[in-house]
Amino acid sequence: MGKEYGSEPLGKVLYSGRRPRRRREWRGFRDTWYDYTRWLYYLSVLARFMMKPNNFKGFFRYRWMSNYLAVPDFMDRHTEGLRGTALRLAHEGIGLIVIDMTLSLTDMFKADPEIGNDTELSKKMVIFDENMMSTIMGGFRNLKWVSYEVPAIYASSFMCQEGVMHYVDKTHEYGVPTDVCPMPAAELGAAIDDDLPKIGACAVQCNTTCDGSLMGGGLMARSMGIPTFQLASPIRHRQESVQEYAGEEILNAIHFIEEQTGEKFDWDYLFENMARFNDETKEFLEWLEINKTPYPQLLGATLGFYRYGEYMAAGGRSPLFLETSKKITKLATEAYRNKEMACKEYRHRAILWGVQAAYYTAFPNWLMNCWGIVPINDMLCCVSTEMVSTTDKHQALLDLGYLYENMIMRSRSNGGYETGVEDLFRICEQMNADMVIMYVHIGCKSMAGYHGLFEEEARKRGIHWIWVNHNLMVPYDGTRRDMRTEVNRYMRTILKEEPVDPSLEDFDDSLCW
Repeated sequence: MGKEYGSEPLGKVLYSGRRPRRRREWRGFRDTWYDYTRWLYYLSVLARFMMKPNNFKGFFRYRWMSNYLAVPDFMDRHTEGLRGTALRLAHEGIGLIVIDMTLSLTDMFKADPEIGNDTELSKKMVIFDENMMSTIMGGFRNLKWVSYEVPAIYASSFMCQEGVMHYVDKTHEYGVPTDVCPMPAAELGAAIDDDLPKIGACAVQCNTTCDGSLMGGGLMARSMGIPTFQLASPIRHRQESVQEYAGEEILNAIHFIEEQTGEKFDWDYLFENMARFNDETKEFLEWLEINKTPYPQLLGATLGFYRYGEYMAAGGRSPLFLETSKKITKLATEAYRNKEMACKEYRHRAILWGVQAAYYTAFPNWLMNCWGIVPINDMLCCVSTEMVSTTDKHQALLDLGYLYENMIMRSRSNGGYETGVEDLFRICEQMNADMVIMYVHIGCKSMAGYHGLFEEEARKRGIHWIWVNHNLMVPYDGTRRDMRTEVNRYMRTILKEEPVDPSLEDFDDSLCW
């Protein structure tokens, strides 16, 4: 046992029996002490959060809040096996997302008429669909962006694998067919169960990734009881002819928010925030350049979680994200120069494609620790890296339109063959990947038609292709163990390889958070 990767069998230490954590992982004194102090820090964040009366009331008012008791375990799962810089990158990136979530919840409960009842704050809030990035709010200096679906449903299922099953069941009882994607089903179920705060002056939704989301958005709009704008971004977003329309839709959304809140859009404030957003994009591009090398640093869940929060939620409005991004770049660059690795062996470089299982976001960590499969890039990170104009208003509208066309998930499930198939293999070539882990979300119909095309193109290029089935927020339809088994079978039967850590090949974690 010690500071070296693979110095102890993680499967026996972390998953002896179905309950996790027989003891904490020993990483050598320096890394173990660092990890333990961070773990204590997250507990202190939760304690300070709960000490505020509104948040304490919110914990007992909303069923989904109990999932956040698992935050320390959530961080443990996403740092399993990590040492040195990789461990610090995970805590810097994912840890900030946890902190940002507590700030958002604090505002929500303060405005909630059943808890804090701050009506003035509520009038300053604009509610966004959880599939929508927040960027246009960068032009409203005195308003607050809120997406209560994110902490209530999306993040809840990250924390606890069965965290939103109650709401999915509620939607099915309501009469919605059971083959609808669990995400909009869970969001609708929370609304049916009266388990979402009734806050905000108005709401903005988007024509997201699929018919299920559109259905959920329409029903959610009814339950909100506030004016709602449906942002209709073009589906064929790679066509130049649609960009003027995309910009007009952004302008329509801005005018809607102005009319409902009485606030005037501040172009100077937008340009200030977009300058920061552009700088964040530049830092992200640096991480991708490092990941193209034999010593990648920002990997799997660390890259994914942080980029989701920075790109979709922060949208350039928070200086803390840019500060953290620069710190991450500094750490990653130094680790690259020192040729540091994030696991014991680098056997395969993989691109993660498709929609990941929300109940198993630590799956990339298992890939590294068990099989030496290094997750170089994630489909949900493969969004626009174009800069937004900070001087020209018309060009800024076009650039914002392009951003909203390329929101996470939407950028791949919409747009046709070029974005769904061709881009994947272009990215494989750019990132020097020899493997694709294809998440198959069985409740999603958007990419099902590409199945044969994917396999055909992979064979042409000699890329290993592993299908991993799941059902996003419903673990019973494809458990964590089932997901691992599909990788195990491929690695043993096709590649004839032995695991790096045999103790992780098969274990029962059905009762884990």
